[in-house]
Amino acid sequence: MQGLVTVIGGSGFLGRYAVRALAKEGWRIRVAMRRPHLAPELRVMGDVGQIELVQANLRDENSVARALTGAEAVVNLVGLLYESGRQRFDALHVTAAGAAARLAAAAGARTFVQVSAIGADAASTAVYARTKAEGEAAVRGAFPTAVVLRPSVVFAEEDDFFNRFGAMAAVSPALPLIGGGGTRFQPVYAGDVGAAVAAALKRPDAAGGLYELGGPSIYTFKELMALILKETRRRRLLVPIPFPLAELMGQAAQLLALTPFAPPLTRDQVELLKSDNVASGPGLADLGVVATPLESIVPTYLWKYRAGGQFSVAPPPDGP
Repeated sequence: MQGLVTVIGGSGFLGRYAVRALAKEGWRIRVAMRRPHLAPELRVMGDVGQIELVQANLRDENSVARALTGAEAVVNLVGLLYESGRQRFDALHVTAAGAAARLAAAAGARTFVQVSAIGADAASTAVYARTKAEGEAAVRGAFPTAVVLRPSVVFAEEDDFFNRFGAMAAVSPALPLIGGGGTRFQPVYAGDVGAAVAAALKRPDAAGGLYELGGPSIYTFKELMALILKETRRRRLLVPIPFPLAELMGQAAQLLALTPFAPPLTRDQVELLKSDNVASGPGLADLGVVATPLESIVPTYLWKYRAGGQFSVAPPPDGP
């Protein structure tokens, strides 16, 4: 069995796939999270005793330092899709990421992997993208050989993208095409991102590198909505929403951030949709990972949004 890796934020969506991939590579894994008692399923992703769950909060550097003790490698997966309450982009994407890298260096870790996002840009008008870039800079300032991974939209059974629009297709007469639906995406499978994390830890040539992770195909937003309708067997209108109108809708929807419910769209997400989300430069192939086609995974979970469930019969082409 290999040395010890601490995974910060390992109980999140991507965390499960990263932990599974690291376990397959034989790492001893310490998963640092705020509420270890809520993620017992992580323990069974490896051999008995291979995966340890510990309490740590990025707002409490002492707890993080304890979680990093003895770790040869550190992976930071902490991130936000939208701001709510005390959870702010700047605090988690920048301050916490920089602190994690600084504490990892102080603990003697040899490798640090920061999971960021395609579109990270210090000059972006979207706060999400801007703080992702600032977080990368903070990490590199504390740990110069850190590996930065920037995934595109990530898909898997628990994702927030295809599930969100699949659920919308089940109840709404229409799906929105923000900005007309021309924004391009290169969705990447969560399992491939997990494999990229594991590869970044074992490949000496990855040190200090930046990798943009995308799947094998590029789709427009409109094409993805059409795919969702096909797999959910729903007939819905695809309604173009100009960006100015979408910004107003996002601003109103953000009021949900004051409640326990996730907003369907935020103004910041509208800003992100103004730019393509496509990988460039080194990517999965350079880490030895073969990209998984979206079409082989997404249909395996979008069936839940069909009117008749998994075994429903598709309507005739000209049917209602």
